Amino acid sequence: MPVSKDKVCLRFPDGSEQYFHALVKPLEVALGIGEGLARAAVGALLGNQRWDLHRPIPNGEHTIRILKFDDPEGKEFYWHTAAHVLATAVHELYPLVRFGIGPAISNGFYYDFLVDKPFTEDDLTEIEDKMREIIKADLPLERRAVARDSARAEMERRGELLKVELIDELPEDAEVSFYTDDDFVDLCKGPHLPSTGRLGVVKLLSVAGAYWHGDERRQMLSRIYGVAFPKKKQLDEFLEKIEEAKRRDHRKLGAELDLFSFAENYGPGMVLYHPTGAVLHYEIERLGHEMHQSRGYSLVHTPHLFRTELWKISGHYDHYKDRMFFAKLAGEEGEYAVKPMNCPGHVLIYSHRLHSYRELPIRYYEFGHVYRNELSGVLHGMLRVRGFTIDDAHIFCTPGQLEDEIVGVLRFAEDLLAVFGLPMNYTLSTRPHDSMGSDEVWELATSALEHALAQMGVDYDSDIGGGAFYGPKIDIHVTDALGRKWQTTTCQVDFNFPDRFDLNYVGEDGRRHRVVMVHRAILGSFERFIGVLIEHFAGRFPLWLAPEQVRVLPVAGEFVGYADEVADRFNEEGFRVRVDRKDSKLGAKIALAEMAKVKYIVVVGKAEAEAGDINLRPHGKRAFNCSLEKALRELAEERDNRLLLSRDRWRQGV
Repeated sequence: MPVSKDKVCLRFPDGSEQYFHALVKPLEVALGIGEGLARAAVGALLGNQRWDLHRPIPNGEHTIRILKFDDPEGKEFYWHTAAHVLATAVHELYPLVRFGIGPAISNGFYYDFLVDKPFTEDDLTEIEDKMREIIKADLPLERRAVARDSARAEMERRGELLKVELIDELPEDAEVSFYTDDDFVDLCKGPHLPSTGRLGVVKLLSVAGAYWHGDERRQMLSRIYGVAFPKKKQLDEFLEKIEEAKRRDHRKLGAELDLFSFAENYGPGMVLYHPTGAVLHYEIERLGHEMHQSRGYSLVHTPHLFRTELWKISGHYDHYKDRMFFAKLAGEEGEYAVKPMNCPGHVLIYSHRLHSYRELPIRYYEFGHVYRNELSGVLHGMLRVRGFTIDDAHIFCTPGQLEDEIVGVLRFAEDLLAVFGLPMNYTLSTRPHDSMGSDEVWELATSALEHALAQMGVDYDSDIGGGAFYGPKIDIHVTDALGRKWQTTTCQVDFNFPDRFDLNYVGEDGRRHRVVMVHRAILGSFERFIGVLIEHFAGRFPLWLAPEQVRVLPVAGEFVGYADEVADRFNEEGFRVRVDRKDSKLGAKIALAEMAKVKYIVVVGKAEAEAGDINLRPHGKRAFNCSLEKALRELAEERDNRLLLSRDRWRQGV
């Protein structure tokens, strides 16, 4: 039944529908459901659009969900409002400051300011106090929509040139919104809470420099980071997580455990693996080889350099060249590019000869080292680098095989990531603005991904416009021990590369047909994944991954001989083991081994030498005596099965 012009029909998450008067507001809707919901409400989701609680709902039919702080979208309302209050405080304290952007981010918010003198940590207390005053004043946050030209004129009059630039980037017929509290007016798309008093506790965390639009050729802005919560207990828990994150910082642990370093003067963003860190890379690569080869993948290797003509055919030159490195070779015309991805090389291998449908699917994989020209300001330890290894693979299949191949990739990812005990969630990313190919092939590719997710029976989020320039994708994010999400797996369906490179197979009918290409990586960048693992495990790796698995400590010099015998037995069984021969007290040796996060400490003295057994101390736990052979047997099972946690059931006193 059609909705009359003066009515609003709202459909709720439980499927029920209800009619409301014209221009009803979400807060009224929430109040009709219950006062408790109205008090907890921070905003609404109207269809796929975030909607302010005090913003009237247009007449017609809509789906609606009332959001609370605990909802991910609700946090965006909350933290975006806190960013606005931060800007209001800065406006009151520093009238000459000009404003950039102030979005909500995954763990709080920030605001960028154009200042003559950058803010310092010492300024945060004064700004934070002013924010509390503004919250206490409970100022209404009022939305005002204006035409683009009017908005531009107002921002120009106020001297907000960065805001003027943002408006100039919008379409000419765009509607622009301002949010006002008291005398502060901010160009902002919203959404926000109804008033500043809806915020609970706020905390400003840090200051940093940031280039406008992330462009190092533009103005350097002063960025203030912060967070806000309804209750102080939530803030305290968050701040404790921050402190724990500092203790787990992979850069700190990387130095303490002698895992890796960087030579910033010679190769910023390029990781130098030390012997202990190289073990992590080797073991993860070894696991990857085992799992790829058991799933029908064939190992290939491709060069680091190709002529730019190849990257022009692939589309990377047009869509990705700002993040590529280029080189000219003496005595040769033209230009070479260092590979940012492995896909064109794999395409060249596939196209070396014509394949039959009987050979498909063909799955090539490579742990290839690639290079991307990241801005120096975004480099961050191993988590954001310029050179990295990626467990890259490309599947060439028929259209009829496509869905099964996508499901195979997702199940592969589940199996591999389960080894590390990392919970997963899925995101489907669709066609971006900067893309190539027809609407038809994008629809086919997206549909295949959707069907594969349905076959897997998993829930997933949507990232509209977040796909690669050549095809839509499914990304998997893992959650670490601190609740942070990291992207690992990506699975991208591509009908465009086969067209651009003329990739075919001979079908049952004896004719040539276009192959379909799937780009995929499971762990993604090894460097980033290793950085995540260092922080996830806080340097206390599972036995199979631990750089030093066993350290043998003789209690005195006279027992070094027996310590060597014990170490030899561990070495024979393939363990990474060493003997601490230093002439120091046992307590000091144990403390050093614990600091080095050695997985198992073996202590041997007179009693152990006479009995032919050992005193075994798992990292961070109590020691106990057991026979050497039993320890070798049990530890070998823990290592070889890549068990996530040490097995405790056989250890007395643990």
